[in-house]
Amino acid sequence: MAGDYWCAGDYGLIMKAKGLRDQTREELLQICEETSKQIFDLRAKKGLGEPSEHPLRIRLLRRDLARVKTILKELELKKNA
Repeated sequence: MAGDYWCAGDYGLIMKAKGLRDQTREELLQICEETSKQIFDLRAKKGLGEPSEHPLRIRLLRRDLARVKTILKELELKKNA
């Protein structure tokens, strides 16, 4: 992904909605799947008691996932309109 799709946060990169809107549906679905996997992995590590370098990373990933799902829903509504 190009740099304009991300902005640097204190706990990693954060997706920008403007950049995500330029992606195709297939790319958004792939991002959604990758983000879900990252959340799953971080929650599994947390459940096993492993310390996290960035405890807020799960929250940021959840927000990114919500951002992607919102854009996917917008595309769906635009397609059906």
